[in-house]
Amino acid sequence: MFLSSLILIICVLVGVAFLTLLERKVLGYIQIRKGPNKVGFVGLIQPFSDAIKLFTKEQTYPYMSNMNLYYFSPIMNLFLSLVLWMCVPFISVNISFDLSMLYFLSVSSLSVYAVMLAGWSSNSNYSLLGSLRAVAQTISYEVSLSLILMSFLYLILSLNMLDLMKYQKFIWFGLLMLPLCFMWLVSSLAETNRTPFDFAEGESELVSGFNVEYSSGGFAMIFLAEYASILFMSFICSMLFLGGNLMDLSFFLKLSFMSFMWVSVRGTLPRYRYDKLMYLLSMKGLFTYFFKLFIIIFWIKNFYFYLFT
Repeated sequence: MFLSSLILIICVLVGVAFLTLLERKVLGYIQIRKGPNKVGFVGLIQPFSDAIKLFTKEQTYPYMSNMNLYYFSPIMNLFLSLVLWMCVPFISVNISFDLSMLYFLSVSSLSVYAVMLAGWSSNSNYSLLGSLRAVAQTISYEVSLSLILMSFLYLILSLNMLDLMKYQKFIWFGLLMLPLCFMWLVSSLAETNRTPFDFAEGESELVSGFNVEYSSGGFAMIFLAEYASILFMSFICSMLFLGGNLMDLSFFLKLSFMSFMWVSVRGTLPRYRYDKLMYLLSMKGLFTYFFKLFIIIFWIKNFYFYLFT
């Protein structure tokens, strides 16, 4: 059990390293330039050299900051991002359990505290404003993520992620519920603070957001936590809407495609306005969307879904 979890965490960290390289390469070609290509063959060792550079630099802390919380919050952020992967039975089926969707929602909501502590303990106005934006955005879009997962609960009558593979043996949920797929993608982008919803890191307004006072190892941990969350959300998207077996190569191709889409969105879309993001899923529109959504799911479950079970 411990060895399985350790191997999974190492694989996630290596995947995060190459996801950062993929992002820099894709953004380079979108902007008609080359990405990193000096360290190793076509720049393949660049993420590891960046990690060595960051973790060997001097660690400083701002004047009059809360030093204990300042150092603890990046560790907490990375820990929660890695603990999320414990509900994924890559190595052993023993770490799979029947409430994995509920576990995902519970752990992802805890990352709000790490961001809030990081912004508050830095004793900086920019950090505090960035953390407040990130917390408001994350809490707001957890509601839509929960409602979308509730629709899957009604559809497959289970909170186990492995059951999603069984019910998508003949047809993907992404084809049956295309509007739901788009809503999930938008909510996931907002949940992970990515473009076009990266208001916590608005360079023109907040310099760099809640992590502006962090350097060396603390910055690297926040960076790793963000990209581990992106990789996990890509995994969840593949599992919910594209089906497939976890031990099959096609599933990892779908996961790579979703990660590529996450990265390419950053190079193609401009930043949204913060007030428009908050009103995007306001209470008036939210119940209208999901009332229609549950009608569609009720129709699928009763008149169509029985053909494939």
